[in-house]
Amino acid sequence: MSIPFPVPGKGRSTDGEKPMVLDLLVIGLIITLYPLPIMAFVLVVSAPGGLWKGLAFILAWLGCLVAVIAVVLLLTGGEPPPPRSPPSTAGLALRLAIGIGLVAYAEYRRRRRPGAGPAPDAEGSGPAEEPRALSRMDQVSAWSAAGIAVLIQPWGMVGAAATTVLEANLSDSATYLALFGFCVLASSTLLAMELYMVFAPERAARALTGLRAWLSDHKDPAIVLACLVLGLWLVGRSLYDLTR
Repeated sequence: MSIPFPVPGKGRSTDGEKPMVLDLLVIGLIITLYPLPIMAFVLVVSAPGGLWKGLAFILAWLGCLVAVIAVVLLLTGGEPPPPRSPPSTAGLALRLAIGIGLVAYAEYRRRRRPGAGPAPDAEGSGPAEEPRALSRMDQVSAWSAAGIAVLIQPWGMVGAAATTVLEANLSDSATYLALFGFCVLASSTLLAMELYMVFAPERAARALTGLRAWLSDHKDPAIVLACLVLGLWLVGRSLYDLTR
């Protein structure tokens, strides 16, 4: 009687997918709440023809996420590298470096915040700059909106997601759902705003304008909090995986 031996990378327990799903959930949540893409998207959809420009923005945003995931899966062949192998260790080290970088960036943003006086105009984001920003958006085409989506993407956080996708095992059908869920979650704020503009354009325009004004005043604390939370999460998870 022959005894079946496990083949590395095949038939892995779905327990190995749970940490990846949790990491993608945290990263996707931070990305969708990150203020800078939200502010840029509000300006895009507020311009003439904003619905189509907003759609181009979202498609380019999703395209970047899908492209990054596809590249990682092509490199791994859809199978996670064996634990403690050089590729696995390199991925964890890169995720640790990204986490440390996010914590350092959060501290940098915290230190450069204006001390007392409200100086949003000094950074070009206050009320005096709003008409000029809106007038520039009047000239933006759908292709330009797509380009803005690529440029404004929080690439450090997307890179963290890429190092997490190294653990993806395409032989498990749940992996496809996890990757799809990450892309939708990371884009959910943009999708919600676009749908709001479709079904209630006037009310949505007022609400989104108020949202952008609020974010203009609170974007620095929001960026600091987002980068700090995700950075500490990545550092903790990476150290745990490297030392276990």
